[in-house]
Amino acid sequence: MGARDPEDLEALRAASDVLGLDALLSADELAVRDRVRTFVDAEIRPHIADWYDRAHFPVELARAFGELGVLGMSLPGYGCPGRSAVEYGLAALELEAGDSGLRTFVSVQGSLAMGSIHRWGSEEQKQEWLPRMATGDVIGSFGLTEPSAGSDPSSMKTFARRDGEDWILTGSKRWIGLATVAQLTVVWAQTDDGVRGFLVPTDAPGYHAHVLEPKGSMRASVQCELHFDEIRLPASALLPGAKGLRGPFSALNEARYGIVWGALGAGRDSYEAALHYALRREQFDRPIAGFQLTQEKLVDMVLELQKGALLALHLGRLKDAGTLQPVQISVGKLNNVRESLKIAREARTILGGNGVLLEHSPIRHAANLESVRTYEGTDEVHTLILGEHLTGLGAFR
Repeated sequence: MGARDPEDLEALRAASDVLGLDALLSADELAVRDRVRTFVDAEIRPHIADWYDRAHFPVELARAFGELGVLGMSLPGYGCPGRSAVEYGLAALELEAGDSGLRTFVSVQGSLAMGSIHRWGSEEQKQEWLPRMATGDVIGSFGLTEPSAGSDPSSMKTFARRDGEDWILTGSKRWIGLATVAQLTVVWAQTDDGVRGFLVPTDAPGYHAHVLEPKGSMRASVQCELHFDEIRLPASALLPGAKGLRGPFSALNEARYGIVWGALGAGRDSYEAALHYALRREQFDRPIAGFQLTQEKLVDMVLELQKGALLALHLGRLKDAGTLQPVQISVGKLNNVRESLKIAREARTILGGNGVLLEHSPIRHAANLESVRTYEGTDEVHTLILGEHLTGLGAFR
């Protein structure tokens, strides 16, 4: 067998699918994957290094994502696409092959903000917000994490008190995606009746947001700190169906599911960049892809990508069947992010010194995955979720 053509990406991908996993996907699933992949190739890849370097979030992509049908992708009704969990997962994988920050936009908008409204909102709230959010005409954010309440949201200090028929919201949130470009934030707050969710317009008097910067990760996206200074909200701002931490946790599980797939995209793109480079880069009179140590690295990457894809697909089939459990999502989030980060780091080594340049994706993916590893539950949190499942003993306190 002669050396593979580094410019023949389809042949390289076919060879990398050692287990023939594409055969496990339906025609509709493959069509969704290919449509999103084409969008990423045309609209994200040519610009992402510049966006990342300038710490620029291309807010104009919101409507483009709406046209692509990836906002609230698996939600039925209210103008939402209503696609399957596997189709959404494949879309998340392709988006994160472009950049984790841009897949995060889709997750915050669709899984966290829209998902909370769809599951816990009143009919009036759903009709008012979801159709415009599905098209990207309205951007939403999700306020749960606080400066002193990250992995332990039960200790949140943001509080909403009753004042006649209204609510008065006071407190702070931190690491809130999209908040400075959003028109609506789903805010979770303590009340005298437990944790409740509120729909807070970002132009409400007393709503203050500023971008957290400079960052070394997720630079092509927006994360913010929020302050609520006695914001007065009408009774209609309350999400009526959500009471207690079950409300935000249900949204987090939706976002975590997307990460199971999305992280594989960052890992796959890092691997492909390394493979392409190794086939072209010559040292000692031969392509470095022909050296044993390089091949070992590439093989280890493909093994983890193939196993991760099987895991993600299995979870997606369970989700479509309505039997997926939160602890199973923890398996996927913990494994696939951890392994994809290892792949991105190892891919960078194949590129040598050139690998620190943003024209090559692995260094950017590695930096982004440090954030993905932390949000929606750290490695430690998911480890303890699994530990409690195995032993029956909670170890969080």
